Amino acid sequence: MDSRNDTFYESSGKRTILIADDELINREILGSILEDEYQIVFAADGAEALETVSGQSTTISLVLLDLMMPKIPGIEVLKRMKEDPATKGIPVIVVTADQEAEIECLHLGAIDFISKPYPQAGVVQARVRRTIELSEDRETIRITECDPLTGLYNRDFFYRYAEQFDQRSRDVPMDAIVLDVNHFRLINERYGKARADEILRRIGGQLRETIRALGGISCRREADTFLVYCPHGCDYQEIMDKASAGLDSAGGSRVRLRMGVYENADKSLDIERRFDRAKSASDTVRNSFAKPIGFYDFKLHEQELFAEQLIEDFPAAIREEQFEVYYQPKYDIRPDTPVLCSAEALVRWKHPKLGLIRPGVFIPLFEENGLIQQLDHYVWRKTAAQIRRWKDRLGLLLPVSVNVSRIDMYDPRLTEYFRKIMEEHQLTCDEFRLEITESAYTQDSNQIIDVVNLLREIGFRIEMDDFGTGYSSLNMISSLPIDVLKLDMQFIRDAFRDGKDTRLIEVIIDIADYLNVPVIAEGVETEEQLLALKAMGCDMVQGYYFSKPVPADEFERFMLERLQQK
Repeated sequence: MDSRNDTFYESSGKRTILIADDELINREILGSILEDEYQIVFAADGAEALETVSGQSTTISLVLLDLMMPKIPGIEVLKRMKEDPATKGIPVIVVTADQEAEIECLHLGAIDFISKPYPQAGVVQARVRRTIELSEDRETIRITECDPLTGLYNRDFFYRYAEQFDQRSRDVPMDAIVLDVNHFRLINERYGKARADEILRRIGGQLRETIRALGGISCRREADTFLVYCPHGCDYQEIMDKASAGLDSAGGSRVRLRMGVYENADKSLDIERRFDRAKSASDTVRNSFAKPIGFYDFKLHEQELFAEQLIEDFPAAIREEQFEVYYQPKYDIRPDTPVLCSAEALVRWKHPKLGLIRPGVFIPLFEENGLIQQLDHYVWRKTAAQIRRWKDRLGLLLPVSVNVSRIDMYDPRLTEYFRKIMEEHQLTCDEFRLEITESAYTQDSNQIIDVVNLLREIGFRIEMDDFGTGYSSLNMISSLPIDVLKLDMQFIRDAFRDGKDTRLIEVIIDIADYLNVPVIAEGVETEEQLLALKAMGCDMVQGYYFSKPVPADEFERFMLERLQQK
């Protein structure tokens, strides 16, 4: 038999074993015992063994390691392998005649040992085979349990282990903690997936070591959300600081984390519910740079109970038509006297016990819980029916716009649903218009744009709502398929309050005018604002200066005034 140093026995599909021994005869004996079942690679000293195992870390299934080797002793090879994340998972069987060394090696992470002189070939084969099988079983479990990007537990196993921890340590108070990456979607879009993944990987690595030292466990629940379950009394700021450590070198110098803490979590609650509470606490500091840690408290608990009641009452509210559509007029301000030109349909909830509930309370809740689509359909049907009634009774064609949520845009039946509404109430697309928020365009923009183009091909006029609230650039106006641009209410208010931003409004109006895109300014409350917007060239306005949103019967007054003007 030749020495075959640094060569593989050619046998495709076989697992690979590294035999590291400075004695040629020992390499040949072990090689001959194992060559029928495995690919073999050899190393004649410790340095060569480390170089080989590092270079072949993804293909080597087992290392047979002699302890007495030149350059780098076998024990040092073992220590370095277990310190290197790339090689620490490779099982090692120590080959030695020193029983004391066997014990030390087992403590260092060796799986088994083979004594010298070698036992029968069948014993060596059985030990090698069993060690590889156990290692692969553990790796399979690890892959099943862990998030492949960060190496942390995945959500399902994390919840299971947290419950097991509770069963073993019933009297130990625990904290449920949620860590979120602020504006992670924008990081992903701006810097690309590779850098975003590296940021998540760094956070995961820091959390794993930090939380393990605290006696807790951690996981990645979603793209940019991490969970921590640890004994009560940890230093939350320290956890934040350590999780953020190293982000500069990962290209994340502008990355900011926020934390939600549910202290001394109630173990009578389902484990997922406990972390929902921590998530609620994290959301309270979403936009707070100075205060990045939020705590779940009685106030949040009351809000949570209120939200649960609204969700529970939603089916009855739809069934009993507790939701009422209000209408807010839009005025064309280009003539000397403003003229009613259209309206926006807005929903209000007249709850039988809680009274009138503002949309700012229930709309975000329904968006979060997936109920918004059902509510949108309700509003669309009610609005279409009302337009038909006004058309029949008053003979006046007044376009009304309805809001289309981002989740609606992912419904493959959306265009079919709108066609059905149009046919049922014998309306034209010019009478029934659609408002889509700026934020919808900036999330999965290609898919949203495809849907918008399809709706426009059918004949619908699309108004981009809430422009000025998101992260759009001005050149976005020229590249997106829109028919009308609506400046956000808060954007208008802030601009006139601060004064300096009114020039920005004028620039937006000028760009839109160049592109032949009419502009509607929302939130107009004073004559001063009205006159200023008119001077800037704004086409239409909407706001409390003319009217708050009102029920359909009250809105008829505006329509009758329009008829009289004619």
